[in-house]
Amino acid sequence: MLFNSYGFIFLFLPVALGLFFGIARGRPRIAAGLLVGASLFFYGWWNPVYLVLLAGSILFNYAVGAGLAQARLRGRDVRARWLLRLGVGGDLALLGYFKYAHFFLDSLRPLFPALAHAGMIVLPLGISFFTFTQIAFLVDVSQGKAKEYDFLHYALFVTYFPHLIAGPILHHSEMMPQFGDAKTYRVDHENLAVGLTMFAIGLFKKAVLADGIGAHAIPIFRAGAEGHPLTFFGAWAGALSYTFQLYFDFSGYSDMAIGLSRLFNIRLPLNFNSPYKAANIIDFWRRWHMTLSRFLRDYLYIPLGGNRRGKVRRYVNLMVTMLLGGLWHGAGWTFVVWGGLHGVYLAANHAWRAGRQALGKEPSGTTPLGRGLAWALTFLAVVVAWVFFRMPTFPGALDMLSGMAGLNGISIPEALATHLGALAPVARHMGLKVDLGGGADFLATYAWIAALFAIAVWAPNSQELVAAYAPALGFAREASREAATRGGTRGLRFQLSRRWAFATALCTACGILSLNHVTQFLYFQF
Repeated sequence: MLFNSYGFIFLFLPVALGLFFGIARGRPRIAAGLLVGASLFFYGWWNPVYLVLLAGSILFNYAVGAGLAQARLRGRDVRARWLLRLGVGGDLALLGYFKYAHFFLDSLRPLFPALAHAGMIVLPLGISFFTFTQIAFLVDVSQGKAKEYDFLHYALFVTYFPHLIAGPILHHSEMMPQFGDAKTYRVDHENLAVGLTMFAIGLFKKAVLADGIGAHAIPIFRAGAEGHPLTFFGAWAGALSYTFQLYFDFSGYSDMAIGLSRLFNIRLPLNFNSPYKAANIIDFWRRWHMTLSRFLRDYLYIPLGGNRRGKVRRYVNLMVTMLLGGLWHGAGWTFVVWGGLHGVYLAANHAWRAGRQALGKEPSGTTPLGRGLAWALTFLAVVVAWVFFRMPTFPGALDMLSGMAGLNGISIPEALATHLGALAPVARHMGLKVDLGGGADFLATYAWIAALFAIAVWAPNSQELVAAYAPALGFAREASREAATRGGTRGLRFQLSRRWAFATALCTACGILSLNHVTQFLYFQF
C-alpha cells in the first residue's frame, strides 16, 4: 500500500486512526497490538507471501536479542559474541539473498552461460529498512544500550507502518519509550494538526512536484539508456530533472512518514534536512537520508576503525563505507560507482579541511564568494553522481555525462533559435544546432527545474515551517545549525490558525487531485 493512494488516504488511515484511539484509553496494549496488525496489513497489501518473511525476521531477531541480553546479564561474553554474529549474519544472509543474488548471477552469466536460465528473485518491499533496523537493535543489545524487551513493543518497533517501506532506520532506544508512554494512547489535537500539515506538505511534494518533474526526467534517461546521443541542454535537462525528482520524492516521503507518525503521537527521527543547501559533501551526508548516514557511521565506519588508525586508514574506511552504502541502495555496478564517487568526494573534503587546518585557516571558506563556490562545486558533484544512480547502464551514464560536457554537441529548438538575433551567427560558429519542434517541452522542463531549484535551495523546509512544534526527533539540534547559517522564517511558521488550516487543505486537495495514477516512491526499490 502506498501513502499516495486513495485506498490509504480514504480507507486505511482513518480506519486505523479511529480504531487505535477508540480502544487506546485504558487498553494501551490492545491498541499497540492493533497498530501492529494494521502495519502488517499495510505491508501485506503488496504481497501477503512476504508477511511470512517479515514475521520470521522479527521472531529470529527478537529471540537472538533476548539471548544476547541474558548472556550479557550473566557475564557470558563468548556466548554473547557468537549470538551477535549469528543474528547479524542471519540478517545479512537474508538481505543478501533477496537483494543481491540476482545481481551476482547477472555478473557471472558471461562466464557461466548455464546461469542464463536462473529464475528472477522478487525483492520484498522495505527489506533493507527492517533488516538494518534489527541489526542496529542487536548491536545495541550487545552494547547494553537496549533496555526494554517487550515483544509486542518490539514487533511494533519493526513493523510500524510509517517507516516500514522506506525508512527512517530506527533505533530501539528512540521508539520503545514512546510505545510505553501513556500519552501516546490519548488523542492530542495539536499532534493531529501538526501531523496532518506535515502529511499534506509531503503529499504535495510527491504528487505535484516530484511526479510533475519526473515526467520530464523519465524520457531523457530512457533515451540515454537506449543509446540515443544526448546533447548539452537535453542531458542537463535530464540530470537536473532527476536531481529534483528524487529530492522532492524522498523529501515528500519523509514528511509524510513524520506526519503520519505524529497523528499517532509518535515522533520519528529526522531523515531529510535540505541537503541541496549543503556547502560541502560532508554536510550533504548530514542532511540526506540522515538515519542511513547514522547507521553507516555507527555500525560500519566506526567498527572499521573510523579515523582512529591514521589518515590512510581513515580514507580507506570512508571508501569502503560509501561503496557498501552505494551497493545498499541498489544491486548494480552503477550504484557501486555512485557510492565510490561519494567516497572520493568525502575523502577529498576531509583532506581539504585537514590541509586548511594545518595552515591555521577555517575548515571551510568564510567569504560569501568562497561559500558560494563551495556550494556550487558540491551541487555539481552531487548531480554528476546522480547520473550513475539513475541510469541503468554504464554506456548510458557515460553518454549523458558526455552530453553534459558538450561533447555530443549543443542544440536548441528552432522556436528559441529565432530569438537569438545578433547572437545567432556567433552561436552557429560555436557549433550550435537547431532542432525542429520541442520548444514548448524545452521551456516547460527548464521552468520546472528553475522553480524546484528555488524551493530546494532558498525556501524553508518542512520542519522549519513547523519548528515551534518540534516535528521530529533530533530536530532541535538540526534547527540550531540551520539557524546559524541562514535567516529566520517567522512569517511562514506554522500556527494553529485558520490560515494554516486553509493552506493544509489546499495542499491536500492539490495532492489528491494529482493522483491520476499511483506512482511508487523512488526509495521503495532500495
